Amino acid sequence: MPVSSLRGVSRLASFVRYWLPTALWMLLIFGASGDTLSAERSSRIIAPILRWLWPQMPAAEVAQIVFLVRKGAHFTEYAVLAILLWHALWKPRWGDQRPWSWPVAGFALLLTGLYALSDEIHQSFVPMRTGSGWDVLVDTAGALTGLLLAAAAYHWLARRRARALAGG
Repeated sequence: MPVSSLRGVSRLASFVRYWLPTALWMLLIFGASGDTLSAERSSRIIAPILRWLWPQMPAAEVAQIVFLVRKGAHFTEYAVLAILLWHALWKPRWGDQRPWSWPVAGFALLLTGLYALSDEIHQSFVPMRTGSGWDVLVDTAGALTGLLLAAAAYHWLARRRARALAGG
């Protein structure tokens, strides 16, 4: 096989391994920004479950829990996006000896924040949805938390690998 063909296969494999999961996650977030998962529609799912589990729960508490579940979903989906972006930018491999890169993590955080902003702008054009600067903050906080967890895992794995190499 010619060298240029091998490079093409290598680039495709790199895209599939690092960027395809990120792109698919971004599409999932974009799809969730439509009318289907608006507050009104998602509360039609969450609230009845809460009322079934705790029939005596006051309506105000149900509404508060629905709100927290929705914001928790925002937080979590952007934590995952930030980790996926970091992974695509850094391209770590098993046994990687490079130390954690805060500049790469910062760039992943910036890209995630910009995507959160674009998502809220998109929502402002969707019926039954509104764009919210607070959601951008929740999303970015989720991204930062995800990256801090990824950094902790990266450092933990590096220490574990170093111990294994040292025979301990």
